[in-house]
Amino acid sequence: MYTVFRSAIAGRKRQMTDSEIRSANSTHMVKSPERRDLFAGALAFMILHSLRVKPMHGYALIKQIKLVSDDQLQVEEGSLYPALQRMLREGSLESNEGISAKGRPTWIYRLTKAGIKHLETEMSSYEKMFIGITRVLAVAKA
Repeated sequence: MYTVFRSAIAGRKRQMTDSEIRSANSTHMVKSPERRDLFAGALAFMILHSLRVKPMHGYALIKQIKLVSDDQLQVEEGSLYPALQRMLREGSLESNEGISAKGRPTWIYRLTKAGIKHLETEMSSYEKMFIGITRVLAVAKA
């Protein structure tokens, strides 16, 4: 399983001691061999692609990514919401107040025209990257 999460160390203003780093790693960042971080930009790419299908609130995005990936991808809320806020500031997304399936007030996110353009650019870039990775792996198998 690949997990997208925000580093426990990120954003610290002072330098951490070695013991603080070990403690942070042991409580927040240690993963089993089946759990790995995704490459940079993967979360934004998945958000953009998921919202291209239909507008959703944050928790629905988490469930959608997990469902579509057949439980291979798990997005942590601590990673998703900062990414959504960044994408709102960049103009890739817009949000409107809405109601969740459970009747609770929530923010519904949708792609903007700039977001669609960004997604198309990223899609082309990722397709090229995956072609390259596939070629490298093919040689490694030979």
